[in-house]
Amino acid sequence: MEIKDILSPDCTTCAVQGTSKKRILETISQLAAQKIPDIDQATILASLLSREKLGSTGIGNGIALPHGRLQGLNKVMAFLVTSKPSIAFDAIDNCPVDIFFAIFVPEDQAQGHLQTLATIATKLSDKNVVKTLRKADSDKELFEAIVL
Repeated sequence: MEIKDILSPDCTTCAVQGTSKKRILETISQLAAQKIPDIDQATILASLLSREKLGSTGIGNGIALPHGRLQGLNKVMAFLVTSKPSIAFDAIDNCPVDIFFAIFVPEDQAQGHLQTLATIATKLSDKNVVKTLRKADSDKELFEAIVL
């Protein structure tokens, strides 16, 4: 699987104004609801919040991988959002987060979900990729930084 298989240019948003963990998850769920027309924003947000209750998806280095399972979704979908400024997110290193790579998977695809998270985590462990994401000034630059 390649990131471009689950992320499209219109699912990236650069430099959103986030003020809190809940607010950024609301922003992600609003973006997702526009691209997943059969599932409402409240359901999408509930899936993200439910996962966060199990433990923060902040993986460190200013990066979070919020994710959720959605009934009625027929394929894995991803959304990439950066925020300015960084947001307190209860990450494992206690540092604020400014890169959010959200993943939604069909409720019955748990195994694919883990493989997808591993692929994205590997990509985001590349310091050059992360640096390029943080420098992106447009949604297009953000998308190109993660798929190249």
